[in-house]
Amino acid sequence: MSDVRNGTEAPVLGPARRWLVLAAVSAGLLLISVDMTVLYTALPTLSADLGANASQRLWIINAYPLVMAGLLLGAGTLGDRVGHKRMYLIGLVLFGSASLVAAYATIPEILVAGRAFLAVGAAAMMPATLSLIRITFTDEHERGIAIGVWGTMAMVGAAIGPIVGGLLLAYFWWGSVFLVNVPIVLVALVLAAVVAPGGSGGSDHPWDLIGSVQVMAGLAGAVYAIKEVTGPEPRATAVLAALVVSVAGWWTFVRRQRGRPYPLIDFALLRDPRILIGVLAAAMAMFAVAGVQLVLTQRLQLVLDLTPFHAGAVVAAMALGALPVGVTAGALLSRLGTRPVIGTGLLVTAAGTALILFTSNLPLAWTVTGLLVAGAGTGAAMTAASAAIVGYAPEHRAGMASSVEEVSYELGSLTGVAILGSLLSAVYARTVALPEGAPAEAAGGLDEARGVAAGMEEDAAAALLAEAVHAFDNGYRATLLIAVVVLTASGLFGFLYKRGSASETTPAQG
Repeated sequence: MSDVRNGTEAPVLGPARRWLVLAAVSAGLLLISVDMTVLYTALPTLSADLGANASQRLWIINAYPLVMAGLLLGAGTLGDRVGHKRMYLIGLVLFGSASLVAAYATIPEILVAGRAFLAVGAAAMMPATLSLIRITFTDEHERGIAIGVWGTMAMVGAAIGPIVGGLLLAYFWWGSVFLVNVPIVLVALVLAAVVAPGGSGGSDHPWDLIGSVQVMAGLAGAVYAIKEVTGPEPRATAVLAALVVSVAGWWTFVRRQRGRPYPLIDFALLRDPRILIGVLAAAMAMFAVAGVQLVLTQRLQLVLDLTPFHAGAVVAAMALGALPVGVTAGALLSRLGTRPVIGTGLLVTAAGTALILFTSNLPLAWTVTGLLVAGAGTGAAMTAASAAIVGYAPEHRAGMASSVEEVSYELGSLTGVAILGSLLSAVYARTVALPEGAPAEAAGGLDEARGVAAGMEEDAAAALLAEAVHAFDNGYRATLLIAVVVLTASGLFGFLYKRGSASETTPAQG
């Protein structure tokens, strides 16, 4: 027996091999997701060791999702051309090599370059993971479960990233958060090479490198503008220049895609409201996960004085909420449909985030409860979003649909970190009231204030830290409030947008 996919014939695999394929691609996806957030707990340590300033810290975090989002669309099309197994294996090799570069970086610039190199490998791997699942699982019920596991792995990876970072920092130097990738890459590489279905692809579509560069220009300009406008002394010329670059990048990208016979993204896909809602849900779920985790891990360490490991352990509660709900949602999608699961999931995530916000001054158990609730909602929403985007797309757009789905994840993560992280810094800088005689650098952030206070007399240090913590909490509450509003609006949009204009049945068996 065979199953025709994208012009090629892939064998129908036996049950054991199908689930081994899922294990192989899930390992890669887990690595990609962990590296999205693993630096949240390691950032204070590596910043001190490398002497990274606030701007360099931003790019150390954002280089990874920015480059990945720029390359993902092209990587999906390239996978359709050369074969998704081949792309996955190439991506694993690149990811492992980049991990070594990042682990042994000696200056911030090398670490930023290493993170960008990691993103190249991740971009090659990520569309291939979902495409291989679609090729491997031909039964609708099995595919729903497999996509549920896949979507949950993305959520779990992002959620356990901080605890992985914290655990490694308890025993090793900060480079270990990258070095740990290498053995996992080797295992996934061998397993995928043995069990994943092969094929050389059936598409003769060219790879559009120019389009990928245009996307990265649009993203980089937007991130830089956000960082500059939320800084303590924003420069109008720098903001304007960044916005011009961003608009030019996006405008030329859209024009180029509409005029090409083989575009990186067929905008007609987004005319299907089910796919559009899936894209929005994936982006907003990761917006919440990445942004909230970033500000929460900082507060746990800088305000509550938790160790990196303990801070990561608290944040990992989100993964505990996501895993069972995501898998269950995948199994039930054939009965419930994607739209109700997406809308409900986003609203539950909003409720969990609101619980974290309004119980910030209560015992930590309340924060953990909020994370469990938010994780449950996010796991359900991400699973249904993945199924909607991939399942409702035409067969010949399988690679493109996978890339669109993953770009939505990366855009959500990138904007969550850029907007909420920058908002936290902006509110701190604008509300902190430094005591008389306190050094000006304490206005840069709570971590800077703690560093300054370490060299001051006890009473002066206590006064400075009290003001700094107050200002930090102002920013913390503002960021969580924005997250709640965005998630609530997105959940309602998922329920109400063009209701009834397209079939509400489950994605067709591909």
